[in-house]
Amino acid sequence: MNLSIVIPLLNEEESLKELHNWIVSVMQSNHFLYEILFIDDGSTDDSWNIITELSATNKNVKGIRFLRNFGKSQALHAGFKAAQGEVIITMDADLQDNPEEIPELYNLIIKDGFDLISGWKKKRYDSVIFKNTPSKLFNWAAKKTSGVKLHDFNCGLKAYKNEVVKNIEVSGEMHRYIPVLAKNAGFTKIDEKIVQHQARKYGKTKFGAERFINGFLDLITIWFLSKFGKRPMHLFGALGALMFSIGFGFALYLGIDKVFLNPYGRLITDRPQFYIALTAMIMGSQLFLAGFLGEIMVRSKKNETRYTISEEINITTK
Repeated sequence: MNLSIVIPLLNEEESLKELHNWIVSVMQSNHFLYEILFIDDGSTDDSWNIITELSATNKNVKGIRFLRNFGKSQALHAGFKAAQGEVIITMDADLQDNPEEIPELYNLIIKDGFDLISGWKKKRYDSVIFKNTPSKLFNWAAKKTSGVKLHDFNCGLKAYKNEVVKNIEVSGEMHRYIPVLAKNAGFTKIDEKIVQHQARKYGKTKFGAERFINGFLDLITIWFLSKFGKRPMHLFGALGALMFSIGFGFALYLGIDKVFLNPYGRLITDRPQFYIALTAMIMGSQLFLAGFLGEIMVRSKKNETRYTISEEINITTK
């Protein structure tokens, strides 16, 4: 199979048939062997019934339905797990991503040997104040922090080599940082392609302003995981040792001063250095303990992406 097209969706009943027909037209004109994986992330409209109808007329259409809304990352994870194509394409279901881009993305993976190609919506039709400007700030911060030189981390249109999606864990809200996850997994041939962005034709966006706050918080998380995810003691242990050393230094100074230099002066507990020493030593011990417990957890338990599947259509598990 040449292509697996993974489409996470939430309440997109108006666009599904049009998107399906557009993708099929592109697949047939390029003679691709393909599958279309619709991942219904707990839609409350008629989306799943439409997916069922499409699968009845086109056996290349497959579907996974979540019992409730678990999020885009979990939907992508389920799609990646089920995908069988040599190249995996992800795209949104709202018709803002153009299926005509797929053949060139496929060739960049197969012929040019890239591990991952990320779409770059250089010209956007979104709100300048509420989406474009925050998105530029977010992408700038992500690029500086991760070292992955992309202009548009959050573009839904991406192409992956099969090995990439089978070796990364997309959990929480980490779908924004899949290129970073791929880089951390050792897939370094990552590039971008300018793609066409189209104005939303039906419905309204499912993401509010909170996605940017969550995005920056996730950026801090993924920075920490990439630097210290496998060795938390290197961070917490070092900070703990530093804090404990500062506290111990103050305590040693107070002890020497009280015993040898000023035995009849103020009580140690009346001096502010005592509380600095006590606080620093307690914080140092706690940080060191946090690093120690982190090391135990890293070695004893693997993170899992959790979601509950309600129904499946044409899904085969290898």
